Amino acid sequence: MCLANARLVLADQVLRGALTIEDGVISNITEGDQIPGGAIDCMQDFVLPGLVELHTDNVERHIEPRPEVDWPYLPALMAHDAELASTGITTVFDAIRIGSIHSGKGSYINHARKLADELLAARAGGMFKISHFLHLRAEICSETLLGELGAFGADDRVGIVSLMDHTPGQRQFRDLTALKTYVAKKRGMNDAEFAEHVQNLLNLQQRFGTKHEAGAVAEANRLGAVLASHDDTTAEHVATSAKNGVGFAEFPTTFEAAQACRDHGIAVMMGAPNLIRGGSHSGNVAAQELAKADLLDIVSSDYVPSALLLAAFRLAETWKDLPRAISTVTRKPAEAAGLKDRGRLAVMLRGDVLRVSLADKTPILRGAWSQGARVS
Repeated sequence: MCLANARLVLADQVLRGALTIEDGVISNITEGDQIPGGAIDCMQDFVLPGLVELHTDNVERHIEPRPEVDWPYLPALMAHDAELASTGITTVFDAIRIGSIHSGKGSYINHARKLADELLAARAGGMFKISHFLHLRAEICSETLLGELGAFGADDRVGIVSLMDHTPGQRQFRDLTALKTYVAKKRGMNDAEFAEHVQNLLNLQQRFGTKHEAGAVAEANRLGAVLASHDDTTAEHVATSAKNGVGFAEFPTTFEAAQACRDHGIAVMMGAPNLIRGGSHSGNVAAQELAKADLLDIVSSDYVPSALLLAAFRLAETWKDLPRAISTVTRKPAEAAGLKDRGRLAVMLRGDVLRVSLADKTPILRGAWSQGARVS
C-alpha cells in the first residue's frame, strides 16, 4: 500500500513525498511528488503516524451508556474500538477502573477482571480494528484495590498502572462545588446522598490511602507496568511520584505541579478537551498555559476520542511547529508507554498511519490504517 503526493509529517520536518507499507510495516519513504502506479494520490493531504492514546475513559462510557445501565462487554468493546479507529487512534491503553467504592448505588466489584478478560479474548481473536493494551486505574481509596490488582499477572501484559486518589477536597476536586456538579449530574444524587458520598470517600482515604498507594506501586512493579501519577497538585505530590518511580504525570492540576514534573524529568500529559475548551472543566490549570510555558509533553483524548487529532493541530498553531505538535499524540505517548515500534513515520516501524486534510483549520480524517490494513 502506497500513499503518494502527500505531506509526510516526520519527527522533525514535513516532507513532500510517498510512504509505502508492506507486510504491516513501513518499508519505504521517498521524497518528491511522483505517484507510482497503484498508489493512493493524497492530493497533498497530510500523512502522519496513527495516534497513541494512553488514558481514555471511553470504554466505560460504552459499558455504562447511562447511569446504572449495564451493557454487554463484548458489544461495548467493539463499539469503542470502532469509534477510536474513526478518530485516528490506532493504539489505545484502555483505562479500566480497579478498586471498588460502595456508594449505595451499586459497585464495581469484579468489573476490572471481567472486562479485561473479554478485552484480552477479543484481542487474541483478532476482533479489533486497532491495537489495545490494558491501563489499570488504581483507586487507592477503596476497600478492594489490592485484592483486585492481585488477580492480574504477567500474561495480562498490563501496560500502565495509574495511581488515583479522588478524595474530595484535594487534587482534581479541591473545589467541592465542582465535584458536586460532576457527581450529582452523573449519578443523580441529592444533597444528603452527596454528603454521604463525600464522607465515605474521606473515611476510605483515612483507612486505606497510604497502604494502598504503596501496594499499588509494588503491584505495578510486579506486573512490569509503567507507573503514572494522576492529578498531582503540589511539588510535594510530584516529589512522591518521583520517589515511586512514576514515568509520566496524568493531568497535573497546577502550574506548580507541572513545573515540578519537568524538574524531576517526569513527562506531563494533559487532556485534549482542556486544550480545545480553553480550560479545565474542574477549574484546574489550562493545558494551553502549560503548552506556552513548554511544560506539555503528551496529550490524551481523556473523555472525547475525537478531541485528540483536533488538539494536536491546535497545538501546532500555538507552537508554529506541526511535527512537534503531532509528536504529543504519537511519538511521546509511545515512548512513555515503552512502545518502540510505533509513533513515528520511519522505515521498519508499524504501518499505523493517517491521511488528514484541513478544512478551516479543522483536521478531517480521510483514512486510517493499522499495520497497513484500512480501519477507517
